[in-house]
Amino acid sequence: MVKNIIFDLGNVLISFKPSEYFDKNKYPETIKATILSDIFSSKEWLMLDNGEITTPEAIDAIAKKSSLNKKEIDHIFNLRTDLMFPLNQNVRLLPELKKRGFRLYYLSNFPLDIFDEVRSGYYFFKYFDGGLISAEAKSSKPDNRIYETLLEKYSLIPEETLFIDDIGINVKAAESLGIKGLVTHGSLEISKEIEKALKNFSGI
Repeated sequence: MVKNIIFDLGNVLISFKPSEYFDKNKYPETIKATILSDIFSSKEWLMLDNGEITTPEAIDAIAKKSSLNKKEIDHIFNLRTDLMFPLNQNVRLLPELKKRGFRLYYLSNFPLDIFDEVRSGYYFFKYFDGGLISAEAKSSKPDNRIYETLLEKYSLIPEETLFIDDIGINVKAAESLGIKGLVTHGSLEISKEIEKALKNFSGI
């Protein structure tokens, strides 16, 4: 029976779609493509997620190899919270699941500085019993180490735990450790999917 539910944050509980943001704000296509490749797809972005470098260090490193200058890169980094907003239809499930007795956790790839802003700014974190981000674990999904660290930190039994993520490879990694998995594919309404998963895995 499922007793614990672990939520990814990005595009499960919090929208994070840089490309859509830049389209909405009418960034030229060439500039948008450069921003997405040089910043959001950079090795420095992953290093930030892994807690290996600081934001100033990432900006300096990207500026050395990008056609974007340091001021422009800094501007994009300062937009990170503007790129995010709660997915309210999914967030509203947290207190409902809490009332039903499930223990709730988050597990997400996040750099420390931006996560501190998000955690303090979004009310729904009060519903979680705990959680872990990649910068704290020094590893990112789908690396098995981040799941193992969360399980150990809260003494969670994999077979009693459901992990929800929008990316299939992240869910497969969790399943390889015995955790139940649900892929949402970025759905804005996941209540039916969760209920189906709970019935399948728990027989409720």
